[in-house]
Amino acid sequence: MGRDQLSDDLATAQALRDAVGDNIDLMVDFNQGMDMAEALCRCHAIDNLGLLWIEEPVIYDDFAGYAKLASELKTPLQIGENFYGPRDMNKALEAKACDLVMPDFMRIGGVTGWMQAAGLAAAANIPMSTHLYPEVAAHVMRVTRTAHLLGWQDWAEAILEEPYQVVEGELQIPDRPGLGLDWDEAAVAHYQID
Repeated sequence: MGRDQLSDDLATAQALRDAVGDNIDLMVDFNQGMDMAEALCRCHAIDNLGLLWIEEPVIYDDFAGYAKLASELKTPLQIGENFYGPRDMNKALEAKACDLVMPDFMRIGGVTGWMQAAGLAAAANIPMSTHLYPEVAAHVMRVTRTAHLLGWQDWAEAILEEPYQVVEGELQIPDRPGLGLDWDEAAVAHYQID
């Protein structure tokens, strides 16, 4: 989402819905690409499309703007990949800036920051999804009370001995110590740049 013309976004959403049918959840991400005036117009225009969420229409730390959008839209508002630590998430939740959160491990503070953020999400009863690092995220989602969706990317598979498997849309976490992952040393050497 976020093409030059609103009509192009609407046509894209309709084309996707036509292609996948009504049984597949669709989410949209504007990736902080709009000012508030444009976000109000576009988010209202897509509010009846039956989307699972609208993600980051405006700059990540405009919690007042997000609160306005969240109060006006039927479609849940997703933010959080740019929370720099649990305090940012707490500020967003206090401002009622979102309906859903998806912290990123790199920015939220690793596993420790995630667990602190998970406590905040639980206290606010806000569903919590993941952003990147799915091999780690899969483990902490098991102990996140308001766990929602695990964002899956297979980016690390080329350098793992035994990548996690996805079976019928569900990630299979191996029954091994730690994360259950080992590097494929030959693959790592192959991709190494000196």
